[in-house]
Formats: sequence, structure tokens, C-alpha cells
Amino acid sequence: MIMEPKDIDFYSLGFNFIETKIMFVSNYKDGKWDEGKLIPFGNFEISPAACILNYGQGIFEGMKALRTKNGEITLFRPELNAQRFNDSADRMLMPNYNPDKFIDAIKQVVKANEEYIPPYDSGGALYIRPIMIGNGPIVGVKPAMEYKVIMFVTPVGPYFPEGFQGIDLEITKKYTRSAPGGTGAAKTCCNYAGSMLPVKETKERGYAQVIFLDAVHMEYIDEVGTANFFAVINGTLVTPELSGTILPGITRKSILELATNKLGMRIEERDISYKELFEDTCSESFCAGTAAVITPIKSVVIEDKKRIFSEGKPGELTRKLYELLTGIQRLDIEDTFKWMVRV
Repeated sequence: MIMEPKDIDFYSLGFNFIETKIMFVSNYKDGKWDEGKLIPFGNFEISPAACILNYGQGIFEGMKALRTKNGEITLFRPELNAQRFNDSADRMLMPNYNPDKFIDAIKQVVKANEEYIPPYDSGGALYIRPIMIGNGPIVGVKPAMEYKVIMFVTPVGPYFPEGFQGIDLEITKKYTRSAPGGTGAAKTCCNYAGSMLPVKETKERGYAQVIFLDAVHMEYIDEVGTANFFAVINGTLVTPELSGTILPGITRKSILELATNKLGMRIEERDISYKELFEDTCSESFCAGTAAVITPIKSVVIEDKKRIFSEGKPGELTRKLYELLTGIQRLDIEDTFKWMVRV
């Protein structure tokens, strides 16, 4: 049921689905995409033999539209989402979608649902979810012949209810997120279904999210649930390298550029042993992504070992990066990188 914007408390939003009015749909058939169009948000028919239902051939993206102080609507580096969408499509043997049409469709669906964008001072955003599914019927394990792109939006608040106060994480040696040669670098639906059980179990133990380790050695940090991981070690900003098992986050990429060009920090993309987090040389850590933005990590736990960072408060570098990133996204800080696109 569609909720009218006047009935939404934009200042108390969680990261939950709220139905909006309009979505964008485009269909691929006979080797080409149609022009696509805006239609009322709603259900659609799909064959029980659809490839997405039988073999998980589906990809998605996550983006946000933000309201600035002067009322403008902005998108953050949408060309990188368009590129990653096609990179994921390549890995899943799905057709590419024209990047210019991708961005144009995003703008259309945001503009059509403009009244659902949370106010500037709420800290909320209009979350944008582009998806592509293999909806053509198939029985053998092979790619579908027909595909559908859908783009819908929903107003959201912080992904973690704690906000910028820091979260407690648990390192798991029981589960892994992805393995070398797999689909870890693609934003495909099946990557996330497998994370639901470990996240459920870790939340039942009182933690906000789980830290996955590499599938080979069970020692090196992979990702934080659905976000990229960062730590400050010996004064250097360190993040796991893109080895094919880690999603190439757009926020991740931007943080590295901000740290280098705005803060003059040394950065390293390398294997990070979870053991390093328990050493004095590691002064702070955080996770980052479209949904998480930059979220401080208050503590990490593995078995009977626990490490609290920065006396349980957001670290100095974490705060600086958060203020820089969100300042640029809201146009409160000059966008010297030319990252922001106005709708």
C-alpha cells in the first residue's frame, strides 16, 4: 500500500521499505532493450521457469538521491553505479545496459517520486534500487534469453540505527561471504542470500553486524556484512585489496581519494589479518558503503577476545572522512572532484 508523503515521519526513518508511486521498467527481448518507461509501482507476472527463480541470475545496485540545503536533488557518482551494474552483468552473463540510459532512468524515477525525498535536515535519503533479472524461462543451467530492468525508490534513514555512534561487530570463522573465482566482486542477488544466516546469528548475540574473513586462510578480512572495511594501522588508512572476492565499493573508492587528496594520508590496499585489529598499532576502524555511508566500529569480538577502539567513540580520522564525504554529497562542501550530479 502506497503511503502518502504527508503521512511519513521523515525524521524517524529506519532502513525499511516504504512503497512509493512510480518505478521504471525496461525489457530485453530478441537481443535488444526497449526504451523503457515509468509506470505505477506494482507487481508484475513472471514465469515459474524464470532463470532468476531457478538459478539466481539477477544483479542490483544501491544508490541515494539527497536533498541539499537549498533544495536541490543530487546523485553521488552515478556513472560508477552504471559501470558496476554492467560489470556485474558481465559476470552473470547478462546483457549490458547503456550507461547514459541508466543515469537518465535514475533521474526520471527520482524526479517522479521527488515528494518522497527526506528533507535536508532529516539526514535521510531516497534510496534507489536498480535491478536486472533473467525473467526468461529456462530449465537447463544457462543464461535466460529475456531480461527485465526495474528501478524503484524508497525513503530511508540510517542503515545502522546507532547512526554515527559506533557499532559492535563479531568476526566469524564459521561462515564466509565469497571465495576466489566466485562472484564476490559482482553485486549479484545470490551473494547476499548466503549472508542472512550468519547476520541473524550474530545479531542474536547482540552485535550489529558480522565481519567475514577470507575463504582460504580464514584470517584476512573480507567485508563487514554488506559494507567495505577500513582500519587505521600505524597511521595509515588500510582497506582489503580488490582481489575478486570483495565488492568494489563506490564509497570505498571515494574514501581512498578523500584520504589521499584532502587529508594527505598514506593509504594501503592489502590483506589485513584480523589479528592486527587487536594490536595497539590499530587505532580506529570503520565500515563504509552506500547504505552504511561511514559507520564507526566501536568494538570487534572473536571468541573470547574483544577490542574497543577510541574508547568506544568515533575515531578522529573516521569523523573527518564522514564530514568530508557527507559534506560533498549534500553540497555543503565544494565538490572539487565533480562527483555530484544534479537531478
